[in-house]
Amino acid sequence: MQYNEFARSGRQVSRIGFGAMGLNCAFGRFDRDYLIRSVLNSLEKGVNFIDTARTYGESEEILGEALKRWRGERPFIASKAAPHASKTNAGWGIPNPIEIAYPQGATTASVEESLRRLDIETIDLLQLHQYWSQYEDGHWLEELQTLKHQGKIRHIGVSVTDHRHDQAISIMRSGLIDSVQTIVNIFDPLAFDSLIPLCHERGVAVIARCVLDEGGLTGFLTKDAAFDELDLRDDYFHRGPLSEYMRRVDALRQFIPEFADSLAELAIKFALHHPGVTVVNVSMHIPEYADENIATADKPPLPDPIFDELRKLHRWLVNLYEGKYFPQEGEEVSATGFKKKRTG
Repeated sequence: MQYNEFARSGRQVSRIGFGAMGLNCAFGRFDRDYLIRSVLNSLEKGVNFIDTARTYGESEEILGEALKRWRGERPFIASKAAPHASKTNAGWGIPNPIEIAYPQGATTASVEESLRRLDIETIDLLQLHQYWSQYEDGHWLEELQTLKHQGKIRHIGVSVTDHRHDQAISIMRSGLIDSVQTIVNIFDPLAFDSLIPLCHERGVAVIARCVLDEGGLTGFLTKDAAFDELDLRDDYFHRGPLSEYMRRVDALRQFIPEFADSLAELAIKFALHHPGVTVVNVSMHIPEYADENIATADKPPLPDPIFDELRKLHRWLVNLYEGKYFPQEGEEVSATGFKKKRTG
């Protein structure tokens, strides 16, 4: 495993991080003990960065149980404050006013609940989930700074909504935060243009998420792909449309096996290529896939010309999350921004 310093803190974190959204069964249903063992498996393989959120269902509780079983050095724990939704807007596709998303005291209450569910005294990184640039001067930041002084959190960051990495540039430049979490993958390399180099210059950590594009970049999709209705990927890829998505993934197979042993490895190598990317989050709730992804950190990086070719010629700037934000007839959106099917 390779490690990076987190935001000039002196703390070393693994370049491959455990993305814990899968612990709430967002990508299928799994036995609770199986999920706990998946956390322990990754820790045993050298992963020491785990990213969860208050909105990830039971993810924090499952992670807390895993930490009690772990006998090694405690990993770096990152979580996110839960935003509030309005009656007509979940706040992911279009922003709610800060007074709705994070009313006075909401951030503090979210952190206190996360600490309780994780059953720990300090969260290493607390990120504002669903960050929009107009929130820069909000009271949420003062609340997090107070929690930092109280020793309940160590670092402050923001997690930007979907592909809008540029929302974080202003607050990143202010020096008020320690990290930015954003989408970075072969189809959306835009964060490499400005955000990542700027963060690298200023010692602000970058947490890359969706590097496998909800699994689509692993090449597992078929034209008959179907998911459980509780799986967040239900109807996600089809809005691409699916045929176009599969065509673009197939175009990446020309780089296998010369530059990577699998499409998943290619996608992870791509996200790791820039030194300004501190850690890439990958779902690791299935140990056999987790082991393959973890091994990528120790393999040779992509040659610069191949990285440039992927970055320039294989981008596909389409927001597949919009189908989750803006329901069609007969659908509704939950507070997490994911579609729920109406009944009755």
